[in-house]
Amino acid sequence: MEEIIFKIEAKSESATKTRVKARNFELIIDEPKSLGGTDKGANPVEYLLASYAGCLSVVAHITAQEKGIVLDDLQISISGNINPERFLGKSKKERAGFKKINVEITSNANISEQAKDEWIREIIERCPVGDNLKNTSEVKINIKQNKLQGIIS
Repeated sequence: MEEIIFKIEAKSESATKTRVKARNFELIIDEPKSLGGTDKGANPVEYLLASYAGCLSVVAHITAQEKGIVLDDLQISISGNINPERFLGKSKKERAGFKKINVEITSNANISEQAKDEWIREIIERCPVGDNLKNTSEVKINIKQNKLQGIIS
């Protein structure tokens, strides 16, 4: 199977607010008022946790179907702790990202402990967002400058 390329386009609307287009969908990213934002949307790290939850859910359903596990209900709760001093430029002591991410998956699937452990291992191994959280990916950032049109006098 060929690799799939996913792409988004984003435009900054203020120092804290960004409008993102993903296919035919639009996301608003903003910081809470406590971090200087206008609270018009989830912030980037909340979207990261939401992405992880969505990915875990998809992979949990795929693997459950493969294993014959009936999922009538699946709930995912994720939390993570960040020290904001790094991204605010106040300290370089700690990393900017999450120190730890805690995931709690609740399901009413009636399976043995061994089957549950195997299912969780499979979910962890196959979740692309989880893989990106645990491993580094090559990231290349290019900055392009818009050319001014006309003559400036």
